[in-house]
Amino acid sequence: MRPILMKGHERPLTFLKYNREGDLLFSCAKDHTPTVWFADNGERLGTYRGHNGAVWSCDVSRDSMKLITGSADQTVKLWNVQNGSQLFTFSFDSPARSVDFSIGDKLAVITTDPFMEVLSAIHVKRIARDPSDQSGESVLILRGHHGRINRAVWGPLDKTIISAGEDAIIRVWDSETGKLLKESDKESGHKKTITSLTMAADGSHFITGSQDKSAKLWDSRTLTLLKTYVTERPVNAVAMSPLLDHVVLGGGQDASSVTMTDHRAGKFEAKFYDKILQEEIGGVKGHFGPINALAFNPDGKSFSSGGEDGYVRLHHFDPDYFNIKI
Repeated sequence: MRPILMKGHERPLTFLKYNREGDLLFSCAKDHTPTVWFADNGERLGTYRGHNGAVWSCDVSRDSMKLITGSADQTVKLWNVQNGSQLFTFSFDSPARSVDFSIGDKLAVITTDPFMEVLSAIHVKRIARDPSDQSGESVLILRGHHGRINRAVWGPLDKTIISAGEDAIIRVWDSETGKLLKESDKESGHKKTITSLTMAADGSHFITGSQDKSAKLWDSRTLTLLKTYVTERPVNAVAMSPLLDHVVLGGGQDASSVTMTDHRAGKFEAKFYDKILQEEIGGVKGHFGPINALAFNPDGKSFSSGGEDGYVRLHHFDPDYFNIKI
């Protein structure tokens, strides 16, 4: 598997997202400039200029026309994907972290960080079809997390919002009323900060990664713990294959605790696990620092990883990969 190295960011990567067709890959980084690439050959198509802070996450609408980005500059921006123009800016009192479009792109869920006196919150915004009708009002604001909320996504059929973060508890909210419906069990749940949360393509289950050196698979409706994948280092990013029963975990220590000896040891690999058997089936090395972002192409034939080293690595799977037997 020869990776394609995509160098377009000056600073560490934070998030990767494919569009629905899988022909475009959007990358976010701490260098303020989200970037879009061709997903087959890694060619850079363009950048979205306007943020003045690290961009933590993004999402793209189902028709690939709108991009939404959340940034440390306390704004969330809507962009025209094709020409890079800004359509609208939502302003907040604290850094914006996670963004996620609902099915049909009529709503977006946004999380904001705790900052000075401001507590962390989950905001639901209506997304107008015509940008000139766009308003900045929140339809719903949810509070209840302690510390930062690293990820909030829509649950099955947009009926719920699933959120997780620093307090290591996964919460499920009613997206109409804002009522807290469920919390993950402290015994079976994560013990440290949940860094990442990725929903399965069909919405029936999702996977979380944590600094407690594990990833866990959950039922979206009942919040039942289904599987646990154990690794030797903190998990910063998780992804699930839409094609095979594979999950991939990426991570490594915090950049501040990385020594020169770690680089040579090749600790920064994306590790593949069998989703059902919970066994490690392989790894992909290459990054010179912790992996902060992972994404599978919707066709399941390639995946990409983004590292602290500022590179996006795009891997098209060899035919052998589809015949791995355990």
